[in-house]
Amino acid sequence: MKQMHESSTEGLLGLLRIHIYRGINLAIRDVGARSSDPYIIVRMGKQKLKTRVVKKNLNPEWNEDLTLSVADPSIPIKFLVFDKDTFSRDDKMGDAEFDIKPFIDAVKKRPEGLPSGAVIERVIPSRQNCLAEESCITWTNGKVVQRMFLRLRNVERGEIELELQWIDIPGSRGL
Repeated sequence: MKQMHESSTEGLLGLLRIHIYRGINLAIRDVGARSSDPYIIVRMGKQKLKTRVVKKNLNPEWNEDLTLSVADPSIPIKFLVFDKDTFSRDDKMGDAEFDIKPFIDAVKKRPEGLPSGAVIERVIPSRQNCLAEESCITWTNGKVVQRMFLRLRNVERGEIELELQWIDIPGSRGL
């Protein structure tokens, strides 16, 4: 009897690379130092990724790539910003989330014939997303890319700048 092996990529649509550039004007949580030691946790369903901690900085530059496996594009991506503390629980510094469906729809359009830098779609800030300004999904150097500024919620101030990029996986379900 033949045994069936289910591929680990079988249920996946592909990978979403999130390049986290920086935090902008983040909240002060270390009052004595008038600063914070921020890091970001990125969640999508059961997946959880984390940036490194940037010490004493309200405008941290992470420049880190985090990659999520996407099986269900209806699950929003959540960003939780924290201040790293040594002797107590880490302090919350706000959160944001966004829906990747417009980005996935742009990838499905297969824009291979467009010139580099062409805008595939514009995403307008609304109460349903945390965009601080309009975000364009573009065809850049042979890839679908979306750069965005997310305004943090549940905090007095702060934004994070990031970029999405789609990666197809050979053997996956694909889009």
